[in-house]
Amino acid sequence: MKSTAFYIASTTSTNLLLKQKMRQEDLPEGYIVYTDFQTAGKGQVGNSWESEPNKNLLFSLLLYPRSIKADKQFILSQITGLGVKKVLDKFTRDISIKWPNDIYWKEKKIGGILIENSLIRDCINTCVIGIGLNVNQEEFFSDAPNPVSLKQITNIDTNREELMMLIRAEIMDLYTHSAPEFIHREYLHSLFRKNGYHRYLETETKTIFLAETENILPDGKLILRTESDDLKEYYFKEIQFIL
Repeated sequence: MKSTAFYIASTTSTNLLLKQKMRQEDLPEGYIVYTDFQTAGKGQVGNSWESEPNKNLLFSLLLYPRSIKADKQFILSQITGLGVKKVLDKFTRDISIKWPNDIYWKEKKIGGILIENSLIRDCINTCVIGIGLNVNQEEFFSDAPNPVSLKQITNIDTNREELMMLIRAEIMDLYTHSAPEFIHREYLHSLFRKNGYHRYLETETKTIFLAETENILPDGKLILRTESDDLKEYYFKEIQFIL
């Protein structure tokens, strides 16, 4: 039986390493690559990710979601975010998903997700899911505005490998057994600042306005309802939460 996990002490990026291994060998669905330190960890659209060596959870998970159409690929983000949240809910309250791919505790960021898909025609061929979670780090030194770790929340050291296996199991269960309608409903229910009006910054116009979350479309577009009852639609990077 083939191993379903590969550990390396340090690497540039677990997503990059997993994609390299995919070119070299036939890997099973659910395969993970994990490390103690990334030298070039990234978030969405090139944002860097601070992580102290040997303290946090850094891994990538492989899926073959070949029945999912490219224009419906956001369901993979929803599944991943929910999987991480459901596991963290066992350790603490107030975990939420900040659209599209950040994991929050209250008003602070505890984790991030970076998903990279390859396509065959109009369907997804491979999906590489990179997950970074602040687990046992107690101090942060970058200019990131609001990091927090599980250790800072609970005052307890957590076994990172056990946490990773719990997250993989939860993601695989949602991916295998849950209907898209259930995933969508649970994702909306789990959103950061899901209730009430909050301040947003429109990236292109620099306009600040108050709005509440109305919906999220299958392609990941965020639908906001303003105080004047207008509906506005945004893709990622077109809108920012004001934290």
